[in-house]
Amino acid sequence: DMTEDEIFNAFEKQAKQGVDFAVAHVGVTRQSVERLRKQHRLIPMVSRGGAFHMAWILHNEEENPLYKNFDYLLEIAKEYDLTLSLGDGMRSGAIYDSNDRAKFQELLIIGELVEKARNAGVQTMVEGPGHMPLNHIKANIEIMKTVTREAPYFVLGPLVTDIAPGYDHFVGGIGGALAGYYGADFLCYVTPAEHLSLPNVEDVRQGVIAARIAAHAADLARGIDADVDEEFSKAREALDWNKMFKLCIDSIKAKEYRKNRPPHEDLSTCTMCGKLCAIKIVKEYLKNNYK
Repeated sequence: DMTEDEIFNAFEKQAKQGVDFAVAHVGVTRQSVERLRKQHRLIPMVSRGGAFHMAWILHNEEENPLYKNFDYLLEIAKEYDLTLSLGDGMRSGAIYDSNDRAKFQELLIIGELVEKARNAGVQTMVEGPGHMPLNHIKANIEIMKTVTREAPYFVLGPLVTDIAPGYDHFVGGIGGALAGYYGADFLCYVTPAEHLSLPNVEDVRQGVIAARIAAHAADLARGIDADVDEEFSKAREALDWNKMFKLCIDSIKAKEYRKNRPPHEDLSTCTMCGKLCAIKIVKEYLKNNYK
């Protein structure tokens, strides 16, 4: 029952408050909703914003106000230097529904609006793609980049399997690493509480760590930021634990393991190998044989 004015007033209120970017589900239109109806998905829609707009369209029998009045949305965004994140209301919520017609219908609409935003001097990025098997990720990103003419891609996951609730930070990390390698620009972290409950602080921490690992793995594969891995390996070869802790992504967890399971004999090693430490043995014998 929201009016168009109420929708835009809420949007402008948040822009005035200084948010840096805001999601706008402009690709959920009467046309894309009709495409969704014909698609016969296992799970029709999992996006909250997308669901709100779809319900508004069907309830009022009118076009999505954000799409219909996109020029006005651009005026607000430009006035407050707000980046628009064009939402993926049609993202798949099941592996079975990945890369389907409903999603690409939305993407075609978004591609047109990205161009319109650029012409108006408003920065945009595009969201996607939801649940998606590994073998669909490359094609999804290449198509998205082509349709939007290289707009920054903000990926939610992708979640590469549906059957790991409680471990979706791993699932999203796997998909995020591959997506980053193929050209995604911005990874959205996923917590272990995804699909189960509201996350707590520890869930958020684990989700952020998983996303950072995924992003770094993708960067490495693209020839970016390899120096830190080289420095870490040098520290590992030297059994320099303090330097390793300084360089690692999650020093808190690494230190906890070392503190709770300390070596009992040689403090330079760890309890995995102890006095049988491969690094230490090899270093000793190479040193003795190459004097």
